[in-house]
Amino acid sequence: MKIRGRKKKAVRIEMLPLIDIVFLLLIFFIYAMLSMAVHRGLDLDLPESSQAVVTESESFSVFLKTDPDQQVTLYLDKRLITRPELLSLLQDHRSTTKEVNVLVFADETTPYQQLFGVLDVIKQAGVTEISLQAHTP
Repeated sequence: MKIRGRKKKAVRIEMLPLIDIVFLLLIFFIYAMLSMAVHRGLDLDLPESSQAVVTESESFSVFLKTDPDQQVTLYLDKRLITRPELLSLLQDHRSTTKEVNVLVFADETTPYQQLFGVLDVIKQAGVTEISLQAHTP
């Protein structure tokens, strides 16, 4: 009588549990990075837009805040400035780097004339990358 020996099975690494773990780690790190995003701005009531796009880049943030008396104050990254100061800061930065991005945040109640005055100052500084910011509902 012949006795058959057991065939040794080749060692296999199961891929499905490994793929599940990799996707869980990926989701964890994406969520962690999104929760670390810091917005260095003022609290404003932005107008709503269904077509608003969120962008992340190193740029200047210009804020126009309107008081109840319809007085508009201008901020550059939480620092109170005037229009001539904004012009000189943007021109100085533009002279050192070729591309300058400016994000403009304005209250819903900001008069158009004030907003266009600030946009004119930004254009005088030679900045072509200007983005008016809104939030989605």
